[in-house]
Amino acid sequence: MLVMILGIVIFLGAHSVRIFAEDWRSEQIRRLGEMRWKALFSVVSIVGLALAIWGFGRMRLDPIWVWFPPVGLRHAVALLMIPAFILLVAAYVPNNHIKAKLGHPMVLAVKVWALSHLLANGRLGDIIFFGAFLLWAVLDFRAARRRQPAPAVTPRPVGTAITVVGGVIAYYLFAFHLHVWVTGVPVM
Repeated sequence: MLVMILGIVIFLGAHSVRIFAEDWRSEQIRRLGEMRWKALFSVVSIVGLALAIWGFGRMRLDPIWVWFPPVGLRHAVALLMIPAFILLVAAYVPNNHIKAKLGHPMVLAVKVWALSHLLANGRLGDIIFFGAFLLWAVLDFRAARRRQPAPAVTPRPVGTAITVVGGVIAYYLFAFHLHVWVTGVPVM
C-alpha cells in the first residue's frame, strides 16, 4: 500500500500546485518556459500515476476490509459513470453547453468517479485511493472557482451533442472492454 500512497502523493501533489502554490507555478513557467514546465509536469504525473496504479493492484492482493458494500452499489457505480464520462469528454470538446455551464467538467468527473467508487469498494486501500482523489477534486474545484474565469464562449448544440455521444461511447468502451484490462476487475 505504501507504493500506492507514494504514487498518489506524487500524482496529486503535481496536480495540486495550482491549489496551493499558484504564484510558484507561474514563476516556474516563466523561468523554465511553458513547454519545459509541461514536459516536467507530464513526467512527474506519469510516474506518480503509474506508481499509484501499480500499488493499487498490489494492495488488492492482501486487502484490509473496512466494510462490505452491498452488491447493488456496483449498479449505482455503473450508472454514475455515464455522467462522469460525459463530464470528462466535456472538458475537451469545444463550445459545449456542459463546459460553458459548469466551467470545470473534468474535476467534476473525478468527483463523480471517486465518490461512486468509494460507495462500491470497502477495502482500506480503496478508501485511501478514491478518497484522496475525491478530496483533491473538491479542493481543486474550489480553487478553480476562485481563479479568473476563462473567456466566455458561445456553446453550440453540435458541441453538446458531440460531448454527450462521445461520453457515452467512451463509457461503453471503458466499462465493457477496458476496465478489466486496466484494473483487473470486471464492471459487473
